[in-house]
Amino acid sequence: MSQLGAPELIIIAVVLIALFGWKKLPDMARSLGRSARVFKSEVDELKKDGKPAPSEASRSTVPGDVVDADAERRAAEARLADAERRAAEARAEADRLRAASAAGTPTTSTHSSATPGSTQAGSTDDVRRDTTF
Repeated sequence: MSQLGAPELIIIAVVLIALFGWKKLPDMARSLGRSARVFKSEVDELKKDGKPAPSEASRSTVPGDVVDADAERRAAEARLADAERRAAEARAEADRLRAASAAGTPTTSTHSSATPGSTQAGSTDDVRRDTTF
């Protein structure tokens, strides 16, 4: 078989230009280059496949503090007990205000936003709020 010389290469170039057009050839060459780069990176990944490499996440993760689960549980229980205590106080205050309102006596509450000199006997909106938590 003979080697490709200049006349043969010129004929191949003319056939390619005739088939694909002058404007499409640079785009095709660019696509071919991108495909070759992707293929090369995939081959490199296959070569590394047997070796464990640290991932990006493991390299960028900051080591954290050790958490004591028992201490966290005790703190959560303390917060829950405090919330339950405050809820019971709020229910007791609501019951006291309801009883005072039913009796028709003016009441003042330490938790209300009443102005000095005003009474809450006529204000039932604050008393009848939903107190369930």
